[in-house]
Amino acid sequence: MDDGTRGEMLDRLAEAVGSVAVTHPARVAIDGPPAAGKTTLADELAVVLRAQGRDVIRATIDDFLFPRAQRYPRGEYSAEGCYFDTHDYAALNRVLLDPLGPGGDRRFQHAVYDRTTDATLSPPVTTATADAVLIFDGVFLMRPELIDRWDLRIFVSTALEKTVGRALVRERRVSSRADIERRWRERYIPSQQLYLATVRPAEHADIIVHNDEPQQPIWTTRTR
Repeated sequence: MDDGTRGEMLDRLAEAVGSVAVTHPARVAIDGPPAAGKTTLADELAVVLRAQGRDVIRATIDDFLFPRAQRYPRGEYSAEGCYFDTHDYAALNRVLLDPLGPGGDRRFQHAVYDRTTDATLSPPVTTATADAVLIFDGVFLMRPELIDRWDLRIFVSTALEKTVGRALVRERRVSSRADIERRWRERYIPSQQLYLATVRPAEHADIIVHNDEPQQPIWTTRTR
């Protein structure tokens, strides 16, 4: 287990990305609970890698949601619905992860859904370079539908109760405190508890980032 500055951690993650030996674009998962700091970490890592001359593709699970009319059959606050009905993994594999993987043609799309308009998307197909790196953040990335698609797996860990406070700060302009609290306590936290209990994502991760104190992170590199 290592601790240090955020810059030191980012350098370690970039080193891990650089050590991925594949003949296709490296596909990096940054998994963890909502409000754990995944998107921030992914964006920061992308900056470091681009500064090193890597061609970086940034994408997120939030652009692979089912349309709203499809993703709440069990109710808006259902934890099971969050886990089972929210994300279009078939589309994610079809348009992004498989094209960038072994035997893929590297012709990919980075999204299939626009949250702001609740509409499906079909962005232009782009061709990745063979040495590109995909930095992909999101929840539930180690689940069975995706686990074998990643070349490097990073899990951002933080106390689930701490994510509630972060969410209240992050989303206070778009939702009421009561709605944020209810969504986290009834939907997001129980769905993460289900995921942690059934999938055990930390056991699949190559690197675990303990992000309770983002400016003083602790990270663990797992040996296989």
